[in-house]
Amino acid sequence: MLLMLSAEHRAHLGCLPRAGGGAIGELGRLALEQLRRGAAPRACETAARKLNIGVDTIQHGVEGLVYLLTESSKLMISEVDFQDSIHVLGFSDELNKSLLQLYLDNRKEIRSILGELAPRLPSYHSLEWRLDVQLASRSLRQQIKPAVTMKLHLNQNEDQTAQVLQTDPATLLHLIQQLEQALGEMKMNHCRRIVRNMK
Repeated sequence: MLLMLSAEHRAHLGCLPRAGGGAIGELGRLALEQLRRGAAPRACETAARKLNIGVDTIQHGVEGLVYLLTESSKLMISEVDFQDSIHVLGFSDELNKSLLQLYLDNRKEIRSILGELAPRLPSYHSLEWRLDVQLASRSLRQQIKPAVTMKLHLNQNEDQTAQVLQTDPATLLHLIQQLEQALGEMKMNHCRRIVRNMK
């Protein structure tokens, strides 16, 4: 699986040859620090003075590396696929080897950081439901107005919460069809590959 790079990301990564092969280690360190703690403009300024390169070049190089490393780590692309992904950038063999080593040395830590940043979503516990039908009202003597009321129990951070939802049967049927369609698409080979790479 190859990593697709947009024109913007290619432009940011295009700053790396200007920084020089020896600067990749410093830019990689800055990229990892940005992932751990967020952007650090002062660290970029210090690196720019140390390497005698413009601050913009450093910042763009770090942003490009952050994208390259996070997307590659998310997909857990292989060594060969990583090399093929960066080959299109036209870098020297030495620079490509430095980027590959940076990726291989840090992909587990990056996946761990990304896992901590992922939102903790609630999970399903149970469902209670009831069907109500209004047969008449003061203004309309003969009417049939069905409504489905559901109480959805969720687990979140070892706490239980409940959400009460109400809808008409037609909307509920449409929702069921959409969910069944989504489940059907999950059985397709393309989706299976994506899910397998996310684990």
